Amino acid sequence: MIQRGASVKLSVELRRGTNNQAVSATLLSLTSKHVEDFVVRWQDPLAQASQEDKYWDWHFKQRLSETRDNYEGYAVECEGETQGLMALETQWHRSQFFPGRRLVYVVMLSTAPWNRQRVQSPPRFRTVGRTLLQYSRVRSLELGYAGCIGLHSLPEAEGFGSTSISI
Repeated sequence: MIQRGASVKLSVELRRGTNNQAVSATLLSLTSKHVEDFVVRWQDPLAQASQEDKYWDWHFKQRLSETRDNYEGYAVECEGETQGLMALETQWHRSQFFPGRRLVYVVMLSTAPWNRQRVQSPPRFRTVGRTLLQYSRVRSLELGYAGCIGLHSLPEAEGFGSTSISI
């Protein structure tokens, strides 16, 4: 089980958008480098493409993950760049389907603009969001929550949740 302050570094696999070729990537704990990538490299392209997550405050989520036991932050890196970000809450949420059962709540999940079909076609990498969501389920299992996760999606991402996730 991950304790606050413990670093995560896992090998994961993404898919190249042009040919579906497997590409090695790393899922790791959220750092200021990842947040800076969001601000410097992602925000302008997200704003130009009118993406709803363009002004999300990842600095705040990083601080929460560093100072609160119930918040965790993660990133996916591939080819030296941040490809996706996720913030989790691990103690306060309960399942609506299984009363009383705890779940890991996905507070925020964002992929780099170049990994979004709506922004760049074909995207540079596929499966970034799926990889992060799969890890939220891993955390739920590690915490004894039977793999339960919860999230609310933005309108543009609703199809992703119903068609793309096999966890």
